Amino acid sequence: MKDSLDLAAAQEALAAQPFSRLLGTRLVAFGRGEAVLELDIRDDLRQQNGFVHGGVLGYAADNALTFAAGSAAGAHVLTSGFTIDYLRPADGTLLRAHAHVVRAGRTRIVCRCDLSTVDATGTQTLCAVAQGTIAIPGAAVSADRTHP
Repeated sequence: MKDSLDLAAAQEALAAQPFSRLLGTRLVAFGRGEAVLELDIRDDLRQQNGFVHGGVLGYAADNALTFAAGSAAGAHVLTSGFTIDYLRPADGTLLRAHAHVVRAGRTRIVCRCDLSTVDATGTQTLCAVAQGTIAIPGAAVSADRTHP
C-alpha cells in the first residue's frame, strides 16, 4: 500500500479488510481530512430489539476515524482509542459514518465521527457520535529530558 492515499487506494485498503468485506462496507468519500463509510442495514446486523447492534456502530466509527486520519497523515495509522456516545437507537436502510480530523499532530491525530442512519425516504438521523485518537506508528517522539 502507498504511503499517501487517494480514494481508489483507500478503497483498496478497505477491501483488504475481511471484516469490512463481510459487512459490505463502502468508502464513498475520502480526502482532505475526511472520510465517509456506508453500509446497508441488514437484519443480521440488528440486535434483539430490531436496532442496529452497537458493535456495528463502533466498527463503523473506528474505521471512519482511522480513514479520516489516513487521509491527512498517510496509510500507516492505527487507532489508539475512541469513545462513542449512542444518542438514539439506529434504524433505517443505510448506516453512514462521516469522520473528520479535528487536529493532526506529529504522533497523534484527533478525529470526530457522526454516525447517522438513512431511511427509505432519504431522511438522515444522527444516532451516535464518536471521538478518537489515531496513532502514527514510528513517528519520532521527543525524549523527556526533565528527569535523570
